[in-house]
Amino acid sequence: MKKSRHLHPGLSGKVAAFRKTLPAPDDLARQILSGDRLALSRALTLVESRKPEHRQMAGEVIRRILPHTGNSLRTGITGVPGAGKSTFIDRLGTAWVERGHRVAVLAVDPSSSLNRGSILGDKTRMEHLSRLDAAFIRPSPSGDFGGGVARHTREAILLCEAAGFDRIIVETVGAGQGETYVWHLTDILILLKIPGAGDELQGIKRGIMEMADLILINKADGELEKQAEQAARMFQTALHYFGSRPNEQTEVMTVSALKGKNIDKVIEYLENFYARGRESGHLEAKRRRQAEFWFDEHLDELFRQHIRHDNALQKLSEQLRADVLAGKKTPHEAADIFWKKISEKRA
Repeated sequence: MKKSRHLHPGLSGKVAAFRKTLPAPDDLARQILSGDRLALSRALTLVESRKPEHRQMAGEVIRRILPHTGNSLRTGITGVPGAGKSTFIDRLGTAWVERGHRVAVLAVDPSSSLNRGSILGDKTRMEHLSRLDAAFIRPSPSGDFGGGVARHTREAILLCEAAGFDRIIVETVGAGQGETYVWHLTDILILLKIPGAGDELQGIKRGIMEMADLILINKADGELEKQAEQAARMFQTALHYFGSRPNEQTEVMTVSALKGKNIDKVIEYLENFYARGRESGHLEAKRRRQAEFWFDEHLDELFRQHIRHDNALQKLSEQLRADVLAGKKTPHEAADIFWKKISEKRA
């Protein structure tokens, strides 16, 4: 096999050895485009890997499938643990499949801060959806990436779209208010809340509330049904104080994922939202802004990696950090010194 001229020095041998166990990028891309689920799983594993040779090959596959992406409704679902996200996704995804769609779920599980391990048990929690041929569920560890999603969830979305899935669901870790990165990945963001948990007023704050396109009060059945209706009215009133958004008004509904209540109503809202966005050009504009956001994020990550692999810069960074912590320098002063050192090295 010929070595790619685009490979980073020192990676050629590793990539050549690794590729012996996988199809060539052209073949892997073709298999994904044909709907081969095994090929899709392999590509997702490459995307999630931290090994440079894996990431190199993943990039080659992404470049080949990129023209065949973008034709799906990307839905983000966030909410605190216990809000019923997995049960809701099971219902929503199953209903979409029954309507003739192909559904991919990218579920992000929290990683341990001690050993970086994850349970990755979402398939067991989505028992109906996981049995359907037109559905694909991929749990991924969050690793050390914040914001409620995994580091390469965006690339995972593109791969699923290329494999023919036209409804993509991204389920966040479930850490709550700080999970805003999913907004930069999806076309529509659902915030799932539950009644009677004592957080109705606590949950009414800016941030994720302002980003949510649809707020669902889940578990609106049995004894909690009246509380759910009351919580929905409370959120609807609070949203008026946030001011109007430029394109859409946030909707609030009650649902019961367990009983299937109002799932059809949710799907109707999602489909109409998607259709309006495509027709008005809002969807295309939003995706362009998202691409710009992830470009900046990746540049920042490459910059941090460059520092970690430059011994002199790493040493200076540690010294300046110590000076800041000791009160010898302000953060701005230390950052300026660091940047001047980088400029000198580039000159």
